[in-house]
Amino acid sequence: MDRLKILVVDDESRMRKLVKDFLVKSNYEVIEAEDGEKAVELFFAQKDIRLIILDVMMPGMDGWQVCREIRAYSKVPIIMLTAKSDERDELQGFELGVDEYIGKPFSPKILVARVEAILRRSNQLQPEEVISAGGIELNKSAHMVNIEGRDIELSYKEFELLAYFMENKGIALSRDKILNSVWNYDYFGDARTIDTHVKKLRSKLGDRGELIKTIWGMGYKFEAEA
Repeated sequence: MDRLKILVVDDESRMRKLVKDFLVKSNYEVIEAEDGEKAVELFFAQKDIRLIILDVMMPGMDGWQVCREIRAYSKVPIIMLTAKSDERDELQGFELGVDEYIGKPFSPKILVARVEAILRRSNQLQPEEVISAGGIELNKSAHMVNIEGRDIELSYKEFELLAYFMENKGIALSRDKILNSVWNYDYFGDARTIDTHVKKLRSKLGDRGELIKTIWGMGYKFEAEA
């Protein structure tokens, strides 16, 4: 079986080597870019990159610019690395469609675990697994959402969140339960991460966004007749 290809982008060679060594040990193929321009060039030249690990602070084209360039054409999962802990940066990342956000310094083993979680979720699905509820049709194998014949563009994490809500229709879900189930690891960040994703998801679903009910002080519940 071919190894999955991951693009690692960081202007620090030691950081790229550290991340690459751990990923290679986990049987991934790794290609490297030392700056944003090279990252964009490699991504569009090689059509089989399955995930990107992207540093924020780089000279020239920074990580945010790289993310914008790629997100204009692709939903490939992106993990952002940053030395800053500003909440505004994290929110900006999610606004741009970043799937994970990891602050430096970090544990390479945790990074690999998050990579595996994202790739496992995107590759373990059975063909034509479709969930329908409240006029929303979600195709897990094609990673598509359709409402009344109209395709809805969702980020990877928004899609996983909607799938989790629909699979647990009518069940009250706490923020902790959502984090552990959708993010698939012990999350030690701010639970408002969920609120940010839910807000964007509701907006993209239009009037169907009202099916995601807020349970004050607890979390959310997806309610639909069929």
